[in-house]
Amino acid sequence: MPERTIYREIPANSAVWGVAILLGAFVAAALASVVYVEHHGHIVTGMSNQIVWGLPHVFAIFLIVAASGALNGASIASVFGHAPYKPIARLSAVLAMSLLIGGLAVLVLDLGRPDRILVAMTTYNFTSIFAWNIYLYTGFLIVVAVYLYVQMSRQPYIRVRIAGTVAFLWRLALTTGTGSIFGWLAARPAYDAAIMAPLFIAMSFSFGLAVFILVMNALFRLSGRRIGNMLMRRLSHLLALFAGAVLYFTAVQHLTALYATEHGGFERFILLQGGHLTWAFWLVQVVLGGLLPIALIYIPRVGASRREPVIASVLVILGGFAQVYVIVIGGQAYPLQMLPGFEIASAFGDGAIGSYSPSLPELMLGLGGIAIALLAVGFAAKVLRILPTNLLDANVPGNR
Repeated sequence: MPERTIYREIPANSAVWGVAILLGAFVAAALASVVYVEHHGHIVTGMSNQIVWGLPHVFAIFLIVAASGALNGASIASVFGHAPYKPIARLSAVLAMSLLIGGLAVLVLDLGRPDRILVAMTTYNFTSIFAWNIYLYTGFLIVVAVYLYVQMSRQPYIRVRIAGTVAFLWRLALTTGTGSIFGWLAARPAYDAAIMAPLFIAMSFSFGLAVFILVMNALFRLSGRRIGNMLMRRLSHLLALFAGAVLYFTAVQHLTALYATEHGGFERFILLQGGHLTWAFWLVQVVLGGLLPIALIYIPRVGASRREPVIASVLVILGGFAQVYVIVIGGQAYPLQMLPGFEIASAFGDGAIGSYSPSLPELMLGLGGIAIALLAVGFAAKVLRILPTNLLDANVPGNR
């Protein structure tokens, strides 16, 4: 019989303080980057009139998408009733909110005028998907916070399941809204596809679970707690399934675009002629971020070691960043088709492939968003009882 699951705060030992100071340094560097760009203008970044969403947006979109997927453990436990995932449901909910906060912080600080966010929050144009996302993001934080409260106050299971179901449906809506930002941009041949919404949902499942595996392992190691192999095996097999789903929807996306004549130019650009974007797609996104993690997880010795799931999670995250980079930067670099059937050339670079080189302030701002998310989840683990004291195989309910 497994023991009763006990949740305790993580201790404030030297290792925890060391990580907190390191993350705080990244946040400080991000704030310094914001001040530097604010003073000199966006001319000091790699962005231009053609590529207006740079590396900070890549980080922000990755974090927002991963926030939805970080809720995997809680959703599987509450909505689908799988007992082995119940001990990690609280951490799953906290990580989901933390990642979203980190992603939104990057978006706000990259505006150049962060105070203008008040305009976006008080003036709505409901013909724009961006206005919808204001409600989706804030609603997600509220819904998941209520879900976490219901879990921690030990409410009857039916209430936990109702709250979990609402959070599960909201996360699907949130990721659909994020994917629709691209899918509804008919002017750009890189986007303009209904497949973007389910692709982003699959991406969220994969990226969020990979981040969750790494954060859970880090918190347990910092607090001197242990995780059993069976739970890691369940999570890693689920990660392989989601990584395969991302590859599938990516293949459908590009095969569909290749079938449509108007998207043929962009597909040649990304798949064959895009330089570093093509390398990022094939080598980092497909091979390192998709095929290799699946192979690592399904080799026979995965049940005897936790290195494979951790390495696979790192590879999935690297592939995820590459995928978002290719979508965001590659989609903007390819020129707009303003007059189909005609070539356009001007002094403003119309009809030309755009170039983009990320700057150090952009990188530090993006890393600062990650640091904010990790600091938030670490602070929550220090002041709230969200982390089980024991996840060894014998103490996880439902293990066989």
